[in-house]
Amino acid sequence: MNQFPDPNLVFPNEYKTSCFIKNVITAPNIIVGDYTYYDDPVDPTAFERNNVLFNWPEFGDRLIIGKFCAIASGVQFLMGPANHRLDSLSAYPFTVFGGAWAEAVPPHLAQLPHKGDTVLGNDVWLGRECRILPGVKIGDGAIVAAYSVVTRDVEPYTIVGGNPARLIRRRFDDELTQLLLALRWWDFPLEKLSAFLPTLCSNDREHAKDVIRAMLAAQ
Repeated sequence: MNQFPDPNLVFPNEYKTSCFIKNVITAPNIIVGDYTYYDDPVDPTAFERNNVLFNWPEFGDRLIIGKFCAIASGVQFLMGPANHRLDSLSAYPFTVFGGAWAEAVPPHLAQLPHKGDTVLGNDVWLGRECRILPGVKIGDGAIVAAYSVVTRDVEPYTIVGGNPARLIRRRFDDELTQLLLALRWWDFPLEKLSAFLPTLCSNDREHAKDVIRAMLAAQ
């Protein structure tokens, strides 16, 4: 009988530095897919507390992370309440200090700009100590270089880096990118995924195209 890694385990291997983070999330506005892991030599189970900053679910934004994402140590997501107002004469958050200041202005969360949900696709790799700003969308198969600050959306199967993060290069040509996006291997049943792994982990891109074309045609 085939034995596959169990996505419902907190620690999927004996090293206990990588954690399948969907199993340690408690906030209702953080949604994580199967097999996505956070790696941290100290305490990867503290991802929600240490790596998702300024998360107030009542603000209304969500952090949505797809399947098979690799999140390196120190990566942080800034949620919407981290922002300050930019359309007023002062960006200072007077209301949070209470008293007459709080009485003079609207409630703090009601004043803040809404950037929308922060969304990672599937098979995304975030390098060490990246910062992802509120409302950013990162496409399937994208890679973010270590120590980058991502301030805008990232296209699928691209590599970005820097502060602010900019396009470094595309991982594959347009045809292979579109084939992978159509295939959606991250949704395969485990048996089918295991059979596909030799192609998925190969650097023979022309052969991969042939295999994926045949798989798509058979669907």
